[in-house]
Amino acid sequence: MNTQVCDIVIQGGGPVGLACAAWVLQKLPEAKLTLVDRNPSNDADLKAGDNRGIALSHGSKLLLDTINAWPKDYAEIHRVHVSQAGRFGRALMTREELNQNALGHIVRYHDIHLALRHALRVIQQKSPHFQWLHVNDDAFNLVQAKCIVHAEGGLFKKQDWVESGRDYGQSALVGLVEVENAAPHQAWERFTAEGPLAILPSHYGLNILNLVWCGSPESSQLRLQLSDADFLASLQNEFGSRIGKFLKVQDRRLYELGLNYRKEIIKDTEVWIGNAAQTLHPVAGQGLNLGLRDAFLLAEKLSRIFAGSIDEQTPTQIHQALEEYAQSRKADRTATIGLTDFMARIFTSNLVPIVFARGLALSALQWLPPVKTALARQMMFGRR
Repeated sequence: MNTQVCDIVIQGGGPVGLACAAWVLQKLPEAKLTLVDRNPSNDADLKAGDNRGIALSHGSKLLLDTINAWPKDYAEIHRVHVSQAGRFGRALMTREELNQNALGHIVRYHDIHLALRHALRVIQQKSPHFQWLHVNDDAFNLVQAKCIVHAEGGLFKKQDWVESGRDYGQSALVGLVEVENAAPHQAWERFTAEGPLAILPSHYGLNILNLVWCGSPESSQLRLQLSDADFLASLQNEFGSRIGKFLKVQDRRLYELGLNYRKEIIKDTEVWIGNAAQTLHPVAGQGLNLGLRDAFLLAEKLSRIFAGSIDEQTPTQIHQALEEYAQSRKADRTATIGLTDFMARIFTSNLVPIVFARGLALSALQWLPPVKTALARQMMFGRR
């Protein structure tokens, strides 16, 4: 294979890498950009691939709408009910409180992946210097570029880098459940003795919901192996009867959970975004949302520097631009990583003082609207 020469190379054809490429080319169609994508050019494998429900904030939808990359199949969240199993303390967040159309959305992973692929193909038609390489990782070494964007992502414990973070000693069991009496657009976050249990809307219908059940690896593995009837009985016991009886379950899978993040997201003329920069616990549903904000703001910075004269594209100028990008992302990264890590740890402790404090915190959240609004806006739009 011949060496590819360009201004910008993005390594990784997942949602964050695709979004970054699309935003750069939307802002600068003449950009000499190469995307190295390990996925095949044909969409067939992706259509049959990862169909877990992913939480996307309203802020992420607004960003993706700018490149016409919003999937047609999704479910809106209008209300979120937060509580702890067997303990006092509850909070309810609604879209009306924030004057928004929705608090968030649930989208299948492969739908957001495919929507971004389609959006990039449309933008590609007006981008004469864009190259989309569907190749393995070895081909990355055959690309020469002034700026390298690492967006290869990956799941916790399946990444080729470990810098800072923690292993929560948890796994997430995900799947779909059918229930007896769900409320439209309602999401439930229930904190159990082992970790968060989330029941989320889906586009399949009112009573078919996404399940995310976090617990110890041992407990999660046992739940995975239970018969459907025994699993549903265990879930009913843990969640309660707020949405009636759990009737069916399908497509149960496990994912290991942990925090992995880079202290420095730039080095010389290289930059890391999305899961290549930080991998988060799903407790607050913030991982992909933070990655999309990374991609959008980096694209703004790159399109400006490479729209300039040749003197502005020296390694020193590019490094300076990336330094500015890293500084602009510091507050949002710190707040989102800190909030997610805090929630993942504090809501799995069974120490009596912490359990009591959790109840007080949830109660205070319900009765202090400014605090609740600030928390909800952080989850929807990030720190600005």
